[in-house]
Amino acid sequence: MVHGVGVQRNENGNSATVRSDWERAEAEALYGLPFADLMFRAQSVHRESFDPNHIETASLLSIKTGGCPEDCGYCAQSAYYDTGLKASRLMARTDVVATAQRAKDAGASRFCMAAAWRNPKDRDLDQVCEMVSAVKALGMETCVTLGMLTLGQAARLAEAGLDFYNHNVDTSPEFYGRVITTRTLQDRIDTLAHVREAGIKVCSGGIIGMGERAEDRLGMLVLLANLRKHPESVPINLWNEVKGVPVYATAERPDPIAQVRLVATARIMMPKSVVRLSAGRQYITDELQALCFLAGANSIFIGDVLLTTENPKSDRDADLLNRLGITSGLA
Repeated sequence: MVHGVGVQRNENGNSATVRSDWERAEAEALYGLPFADLMFRAQSVHRESFDPNHIETASLLSIKTGGCPEDCGYCAQSAYYDTGLKASRLMARTDVVATAQRAKDAGASRFCMAAAWRNPKDRDLDQVCEMVSAVKALGMETCVTLGMLTLGQAARLAEAGLDFYNHNVDTSPEFYGRVITTRTLQDRIDTLAHVREAGIKVCSGGIIGMGERAEDRLGMLVLLANLRKHPESVPINLWNEVKGVPVYATAERPDPIAQVRLVATARIMMPKSVVRLSAGRQYITDELQALCFLAGANSIFIGDVLLTTENPKSDRDADLLNRLGITSGLA
């Protein structure tokens, strides 16, 4: 039996062993298991760390939109491409807090704030820290994504009460350079290390459907699973179609079963991490979402908009979760 493919038991008989020594071949062997075996394995691991009938609900707000100096080939907010998106300034703290309160009232337990920066300037970070403290005072978990951070900036966010920092690796090391050239993958890893050192939880995942191969998706999981400590949250984003960016010409939506296999593999490789179905849920059916939940996905973003793209309506989400007997913050 290939190490990592069988259910690995620790001395307490727990199969949800956390490892940081995964080989690409092991991930490929897991991913290629007969579907029923893979689902059983993933669900077994999932139940050891999580309630299989509960979904975490989070809300995401763009607090500074567009004009980003990075050339990420999938992103509507890059200043390199003409996507019809108008750049905006950083939102006022009062408006952000009011939006967070509405998200909480709608059932969100975590509020994520995103700014389209390469890295925040200190004066901007002052305002973001105020937002974090104010949202935290509402009784919500807080998350921000602001681009690259120095260790000092991460420490300031930690002092403000930040719970999570999102910084995706996006894709495999092999495919990364085909999508982004203005920021290296090592830059991203360095920021994750700064966040960890500051005592902030990590939210890091990637994007599928950009024209990458299945091997690249698994390479992304291996990269995340081999971090010294696994991300507490692993978002899996299905690329949202944006005209005017380079990825638009190469994008190919993954086969639905392949998406489920990826979620199941992520669950087994990172057994203690929350796996979130993030962007792109408006493209997938209720049946596919149900299979992803069965495979170990246990978080979603709620709200009609994710940054600049669509998201399923909250009433659709509530109806689906109700039919599946899954609890969440949604009514």
